[in-house]
Amino acid sequence: MRAAVLAGVAVVLVAAPSAAAFTPPNPYYAQQWYLAQDHAFDAWSAPPAGLAPVKVAVVDSGVDCSLPDFAGRIVATRSFVGGDPCTDTDGHGSIVAGEIAGDLGTNGVVGIAYSAQLIVAKVVRSDGTIPLQAEADAIRWAADQGARVINLSLGGVRDPAEPSRDTYSPLEAAAVAYAASKGVLLVAAAGNSDEAYSTPWPYASYPAALPHVIGVGALARSGDVPDYSDRDPVYVDLAAPGSDIFSTFPLALTSASPTCTPQGYTPCGTTDYRQPEGTSFAAPQVSGAAALLFALDPGLTASQATWVLERTADDVNGSNGCSQCPNGRDKFSGWGRLDVARAVGVVLEGGPIPPPDRYETNDDAGSQAYTLWGTSRTIDATLDYWNDRVDVYRLRLTKGQQLRMRLVAQWSRANVVLTVWRPGTVAVDTAASRGLRAAQSTAPGAVQRLAFRVPATGWYYVEVKAGSPGSGPYVLTLAKRG
Repeated sequence: MRAAVLAGVAVVLVAAPSAAAFTPPNPYYAQQWYLAQDHAFDAWSAPPAGLAPVKVAVVDSGVDCSLPDFAGRIVATRSFVGGDPCTDTDGHGSIVAGEIAGDLGTNGVVGIAYSAQLIVAKVVRSDGTIPLQAEADAIRWAADQGARVINLSLGGVRDPAEPSRDTYSPLEAAAVAYAASKGVLLVAAAGNSDEAYSTPWPYASYPAALPHVIGVGALARSGDVPDYSDRDPVYVDLAAPGSDIFSTFPLALTSASPTCTPQGYTPCGTTDYRQPEGTSFAAPQVSGAAALLFALDPGLTASQATWVLERTADDVNGSNGCSQCPNGRDKFSGWGRLDVARAVGVVLEGGPIPPPDRYETNDDAGSQAYTLWGTSRTIDATLDYWNDRVDVYRLRLTKGQQLRMRLVAQWSRANVVLTVWRPGTVAVDTAASRGLRAAQSTAPGAVQRLAFRVPATGWYYVEVKAGSPGSGPYVLTLAKRG
């Protein structure tokens, strides 16, 4: 073991015990090279028993449910674009599903979460397009079906420098927020530059760039970050192998080459998917790892599992294949390469893992804000610059009252901003809300104090925002006077 201090919390990082790792008996396990790099099965000398069933939603092009790799794995299916969700005419969703939940045993491939239950949501039309309404409806449906993890190997271009090219969708954001509010851990592909305007592309896609979503970049066999993987200093959170992925593929498509073997797997797939590459195929490895953590400890919250996956990652740098990656969190690989064994070790040893934040997901004004009642409150909560930058609280104030607040952020070099927003605020920190700012702390810092005389009766919003990279707990005290 080796100890490290990450985000102000001591974490025991468990070295992957490769000598003791069990080897899945699946016929094509040896061709799933990425599983060894993920240390997918290095935490045990034999398959662990008693894993809790965990539902994972694949929001994608559908899945070939007839493949033996998914026997007994699929518990719910629905198409949001017509057709049969168990008919995958593209192949993309079947690849993703195999990486997550391929059965352990005599069938072809093995998934990281081989005991997971799959929820299949088809959102890709026959022409390859994904209607936003279909995606949003699928995310909400999957959450309502009890998914603990939703895999989103899809995305739209993000370009904050050129808003006319930016594909931000309030519909998509609201669906993601809905799923997160139900305790779902969402994982999304960071995006591929061949779907953007230049290579490499400096911004992660949506929905990877939304709050409470783990954005996953890709790694090549060499350990380098390929040019196709989008960069982003904030919204690329983790990296996993994304090139030359061996996985399941629809039999109806591989049968077009009847002499090719193995049928039902990517080497016999369509031209685009014989050696699949892209962040789409890195993301499901993180989804599988998340499902495994929930299987080991069903009491984990989504934010706790996210914290474990990110803070136990192997740093990607020049010593292990990425000459352009500096030490520490970076725009190429986020916290680093997924390390399933280390994440499992932290859960099995009982942490330390940050306590759950019971106020989440309070990311904005309106229905997302957490309502505070009474004349005084003390709030213990957390912020994360990369995944949960803003917390918003809603409270009723009466004209003439004074609202007094004090905040103490409990991590090193914390820079937190405290802001009060007037009634009528729909979304904080937007152009439409600029005239509704009622009061703000004078400068970012670890300790914030703010006193505010209420000009009119109504519902106000208190925003707590991480102003610079960092994460950890904070204590906010509020008191109404007069």
